[in-house]
Amino acid sequence: MRQFIKSLSAALIIGGTIAGTAQAEGEFSGNVTLTSDYVFRGITQADGAPMIQGGFDYADDAGFYIGTWASGVDFGDGTSTEIDIYAGWTPSVGVFDLDLGAIYYMYPDAPDDPEQNFLELYAGAGTTVADTVDLGFSVAYSPDFYYEAGSAVYYSASVGTALGDMFGIDASLGYSTFLDDDDCADCDYGDYSVGLTTAFEGFDLDFRYIDTFDLDDNDEKFVVSVSRSL
Repeated sequence: MRQFIKSLSAALIIGGTIAGTAQAEGEFSGNVTLTSDYVFRGITQADGAPMIQGGFDYADDAGFYIGTWASGVDFGDGTSTEIDIYAGWTPSVGVFDLDLGAIYYMYPDAPDDPEQNFLELYAGAGTTVADTVDLGFSVAYSPDFYYEAGSAVYYSASVGTALGDMFGIDASLGYSTFLDDDDCADCDYGDYSVGLTTAFEGFDLDFRYIDTFDLDDNDEKFVVSVSRSL
């Protein structure tokens, strides 16, 4: 499960991609990241260890995209790999840029029972205020969330702005709610993050503080990531 709270919606940050080789019918892009910890919605997916991540995307001129993203994980049960496949559409309506799509999370070497693979549908909207402040809102719905937890919804909001020519700062707030109380009683919780970003010699650097609320036994985290577009 990826950390896709930082921006408008899941597909917009899958790898934090920047367009690569242009084609007549669209664009391909790729990315690779080294992160000190892989955190998804406030929870480590790597037991606090560094991980390599990366992905590839294709987007056409009509705003449709498809891609895949992968990361190492450590769930303590032998699961070592996550592979995500996603597709969506990014139309614009007035001052809002929308993102509508679906993402399927796969764990190829995970135990079979309970099921760990799951599907999410997502919708997001983003806009810029006063030409300087970026705002984003999104919602993701899973009919049967990770570990057969039943249907679940994740709400998120983000705000970001530039700090001069070299740095950017952003903050995000998310909330996970589980709709099948019989399967996951008192599981609802929130998460938030504050990040500082910059670029140097073709690399994107991200320094991020992450924490949760209404969740027991989950410590605050400081995560450092280095990414490069391919």
